[in-house]
Amino acid sequence: MKTQLDEFLSKITDFLKSEVKTETVVGQQFKLGEYICVPVIAFGMGLGTGEGEGESPKTGKGEGLGGGAGMGVAPLGFLVTKGDQISFISVRSNKGLTSLFEKAPELLDKYFSGKKKEKAEAMV
Repeated sequence: MKTQLDEFLSKITDFLKSEVKTETVVGQQFKLGEYICVPVIAFGMGLGTGEGEGESPKTGKGEGLGGGAGMGVAPLGFLVTKGDQISFISVRSNKGLTSLFEKAPELLDKYFSGKKKEKAEAMV
C-alpha cells in the first residue's frame, strides 16, 4: 500500500506544480500605461493520510487506508513597477478588486510622485 500512496502523492504534487501558478489563477503580468503589474497569490494546502490494521472478533483481520486533502488559493495584490520604482498594492479594499483597477493609474502616480519627493528632500 505504501507504494500506491507514494505514487498518488507524487501525482498530486506534479499536478499542483503545473497548475497552481499565478498565471493560471489570476493571469499574467500586464501593462497599465507606464506601469507593469504582476499579480501575486497566496496558496496553501494540506495533505493527510493514514493506514492501519487490526483484528475484530466478528471479521478477523482487517486493514484500511484513508486520506484527505485541502487547498486554498487567493489573490493578494500586485507588484507594480515604473522605471526603477517597485511597490505592492493589495487587492483587499472596501470596494474590492474593481475599485483597484479603476483607481490604479491615479494611485500609482501619487505613490511614485511621493517617493520622488521624499528622495529629493532627503538629498537636500
